[in-house]
Amino acid sequence: MWKGMGADTVQLKAILSIKLKMDDRKPLNFGRKQNQKKEYKNGTLKNTFIFLLMGFFYAFPIFSTKDPIFGMTLYLGLMLTWLSLMLVTDFSNILFDTRDKVIILPRPVNDRTLLLSRMMHVFIYLLRIVLPMSLPGWITLGIKYGYAPALLVPFLLVLLALLALFIVNTAYLILLKLTGPERFKDVINYFQIAIAVVFFASAYLLPRAFDPERPNGLSITDYAWVRFFPTYWMAVCLHYINHSFAIVLAGTEWMGILAIATPVICLFVMIKWLAPQFARNIGALDITESVPAMKGGKVTTQQRTRYKKLAKMLNQSDAAKAGFMITWLQTARSRSFKMRVFPSFAYVPVYFVYLMMQKGKPLSEAWTELPNSPGYILLLYMCAFVMMNAMNYLYISEQYKAAWVYYSAPLQTPGQLLGGAFKALWLKYFLPFFTILSAFTVWKWGWHTIIDIILAMVNVTLFSLCMIRVGARHFPFSTAERINQSGYRVVRAFLSMFLILILGAGHYFLAKHDVIGLNTVLKIIFLFLSCGFAYLVWSSYTGTSWAAIYKADIE
Repeated sequence: MWKGMGADTVQLKAILSIKLKMDDRKPLNFGRKQNQKKEYKNGTLKNTFIFLLMGFFYAFPIFSTKDPIFGMTLYLGLMLTWLSLMLVTDFSNILFDTRDKVIILPRPVNDRTLLLSRMMHVFIYLLRIVLPMSLPGWITLGIKYGYAPALLVPFLLVLLALLALFIVNTAYLILLKLTGPERFKDVINYFQIAIAVVFFASAYLLPRAFDPERPNGLSITDYAWVRFFPTYWMAVCLHYINHSFAIVLAGTEWMGILAIATPVICLFVMIKWLAPQFARNIGALDITESVPAMKGGKVTTQQRTRYKKLAKMLNQSDAAKAGFMITWLQTARSRSFKMRVFPSFAYVPVYFVYLMMQKGKPLSEAWTELPNSPGYILLLYMCAFVMMNAMNYLYISEQYKAAWVYYSAPLQTPGQLLGGAFKALWLKYFLPFFTILSAFTVWKWGWHTIIDIILAMVNVTLFSLCMIRVGARHFPFSTAERINQSGYRVVRAFLSMFLILILGAGHYFLAKHDVIGLNTVLKIIFLFLSCGFAYLVWSSYTGTSWAAIYKADIE
């Protein structure tokens, strides 16, 4: 079969064996431990246990519905969605690994062998995850309807994995055609961010809005449109095993044939026609990574009108201007930074809605009663966690070895560069997001919240300054990611978290209770105190010496 698809079976086996060995040595965590000497083994077995636990959630449609066809349609639909999203979010580096161009293509390896090795690599990796994850579904199906339907599940999962591979791979190739190689990874990055937000929102909001008793009365006959989905075609295969319990839509009994034919045809099309385009696009991606795209001087002009003028306007020393410009540019260029920081901006409104639903009232009623509560205080202070997340990843970079340039520069006070970096982060990410939340606060609660908005902005800024002052002081994008933090650093970060809790709780108390009629006066007093404290912390931070920098590097 592999030869018929145009692959060299000896080369295919050699490539796959190496890739699978590397997968088995991959640690569970997503970061890298620096200077790790201990060899990591049996990563597959440890991952299997985790995905087995996740499988109990996916088995819920089979457990809660009385109609087996409907339950299997939902179950397979969840699995197909999860597989496709996981391919996009976690396996993009496998599907579009430009290192293969350097390592494998100089050898006599044809396009179809390379593509097939990648597809099979991802397919095997998916099966290693899907099989343990689907085990609770097998057990549930076997208990409710007998062993025969449960034996059919592995076959359906193989078809499901093939279909997910085709969907994602085809979508990637279409996206490459529409956006071009230079924009492709940016689009994928933003899609990954959107998926992370959807997962977070689903985990928090769906359990509150879902009625666990409702699925018992659902039947496949109430949803005629489901016949157009491949997951229904696969569920129809249950009808061939047992006609007595598997009720299908009228005239759709034959669609089980489509469940088998469609993934096979998709695999054939993918290998036969999409492989050459795939290899060419891989080469284009490699070129765009090696040579940055310039647009005839337009980039330089745009940069001058944006960050250079802001750097000159907001900073006095050259070191502060340099820190501002480096941070402004790198936060826009680093996909890793955007992937880790951008979702936190969406987490704030999602978690705020989640807290609104905690009172047990319908969302519409909670929304109507919102102006009667000081909930805007909580919403404004949530920005502190966004800023904290952004600052944590401001110093991390995969190209951290390029940070030698900081130490070669004749800086007498490196704290000035750190201060410029903080200004760029505050102005570029915190201020626009806080302005949006402030506009929403004024619209929903009224103009009397202006003093609260100003006080919250100063307090969050004060908290951010305290975090970077008592925490490790590093240059922007100058350190590798560390999984195991020193105990001293963890304790300092944990203690600094109490500051925002104290500031937020005190502000909330003032907003909710008018203390002897001096509510506004006390807020103004606290505002001046916070401004003074923030100035002192800022002065200390921008005065950071080289000794403090070296101390942070060795912690």
